[in-house]
Amino acid sequence: MTPELVNDPSTFPCEPPADLDDPDTIVGHDWRAFQEVEHMGDHWDRPGWSDQHRSYYWMLTFSEAPELLSLAKHCQKALQHLGMDPVPSDGLHVTMLRVGPTDQVSEDQVEQLIDLTQDLPVQAFRILAHPLAGSRGAVRFSLTPWRPMIHLHAALSTVGDQARIPGGSPTSAFRPHLGIAYNNQARPAAPVVDAVAPLRSLPPAALDITSVELVELRRQDRTYRWRTVHSAPLSPEVPLQASIPPK
Repeated sequence: MTPELVNDPSTFPCEPPADLDDPDTIVGHDWRAFQEVEHMGDHWDRPGWSDQHRSYYWMLTFSEAPELLSLAKHCQKALQHLGMDPVPSDGLHVTMLRVGPTDQVSEDQVEQLIDLTQDLPVQAFRILAHPLAGSRGAVRFSLTPWRPMIHLHAALSTVGDQARIPGGSPTSAFRPHLGIAYNNQARPAAPVVDAVAPLRSLPPAALDITSVELVELRRQDRTYRWRTVHSAPLSPEVPLQASIPPK
């Protein structure tokens, strides 16, 4: 059973899409939410995130995804006149779940997390990264379908509870996305929305998700960098599904 998503004003979009599997529903929902944004804020204006701060996260990373990297570079080039901070090719990621600051998570807890994720009850899956939408602080790809990512988030949350780590947002507030450029100033959203709109006709990039990474995350030069602590495999028992829909 898929965990229920609920309206949550602390996340974006506040309301989840009506269908967690249908690409058109999810992509359309993300775009309408972005169109309703009036003002964008500085993504980096976040108390507690100094250059010295380190925190553990579960993430999906894409070191070997040439289709995604090419698509992201194309969109970043088209938006470079906005002066945003593009996410470098080796920095593209999907944040799955916060584990906790390194000074609040012990080495024993990290080892327990690694042990508990050796047999995650989640099968490998395929998602599509669709150009393009955004939020109050970034421009980002929409991801479809949501359901397998929600199941993965819930499984990681369960493991975190067992390891008694600080943890992050509940699965009910999870909104999957993949950022490609961070907004670095307060500005009206309308010019950004207008610049993004022509890119929405580009075809999506397919991403095969076979593992989830436990990383030690830091902020560096207006981007995120990380050290991979552990790569937890997903079950390969069922063939990967989903393909790019025909035009």
